[in-house]
Amino acid sequence: MRVHFIVALFAFSAAVHASSTLRVGNRVLTAGDSRERVVALLGKPTSKSHAHKSRRRGGRRGVRVLDNHQGGEQWRYRRGDHVTVVTIVGGRVSDIEDRRL
Repeated sequence: MRVHFIVALFAFSAAVHASSTLRVGNRVLTAGDSRERVVALLGKPTSKSHAHKSRRRGGRRGVRVLDNHQGGEQWRYRRGDHVTVVTIVGGRVSDIEDRRL
C-alpha cells in the first residue's frame, strides 16, 4: 500500500514542475528576469490573468482585501505538450511553472 502511494506521489510530481528556471531552446529564463526577456524568449502569451494575493483585516471576521499589485500577473504559454505559466510581479519573473498535458 505504501509503495503505491509513493509511486503516485512521484507521478504527480513529474506532471507539474515549478521552478525558478526554464530552458527555452539553448537559452534559460530565470526568476528575476524582466518581462521583456520573457517576451523575447517565449513570445506573446496565450493568455494573461491577475494572480491575487489576499489578506485579512480585523481578525477572524475581517474584510478580505485583494491586492492586484502584490499578486502580479500570470502569463500562460502553450508549448507543444506543455503548458508554461510565468508569474510576473513588479515587472520581474517571480515563478515559473511547467506542466505536461
